[in-house]
Amino acid sequence: MTCNQVEYLAVDNTRWTDLEALFEARGGPHYCWCMAWRRKPADKGKASLKAALRAQVSEGTPIGIIAYAEKQPVAWCSVAPRPSYRKLGGPGDHEGDGSVWSIACFFVKREFRGQGMTEGLIGAAIAEARQRGAGTIEAYPVEKDSPSYGFMGRVPAFEKAGFRHVGRAGKWRRVMRLSLS
Repeated sequence: MTCNQVEYLAVDNTRWTDLEALFEARGGPHYCWCMAWRRKPADKGKASLKAALRAQVSEGTPIGIIAYAEKQPVAWCSVAPRPSYRKLGGPGDHEGDGSVWSIACFFVKREFRGQGMTEGLIGAAIAEARQRGAGTIEAYPVEKDSPSYGFMGRVPAFEKAGFRHVGRAGKWRRVMRLSLS
């Protein structure tokens, strides 16, 4: 399957059940519900995290992109205005006017890995942020040999998409930006 056979759609109320199916599938991020970098509820149990993400979708808050292959959800990219996340680190971490969007997480079903899905998700995230009026999109990937934070993406994929290095966020994560204006 090639990336041009994949459809990328923003999560909204009509796609919640697809996100549930993807996250609850074997290997999916059902343990965190992609709330690691978002504002969390007091209770950190799975059900509470799921409910918190569902509430964001119900409120119309952008949360990310689902990739579909043959109409089945197969991958995820968390992309949203930076103020919807807790501090991600790096230069300008306090920018809060919504003009900066952040890519904070990826999940690709095992059978779809190594097929360019991450690059397709990055492209879809850029398009979504641009369509919603973002001036900049930021990411926090790691080098290929990093022992942690691989779920945030790898530097080469973002370089290929035109992102530039602007700093570091902790020991492993790079901060990379792409101007959308």
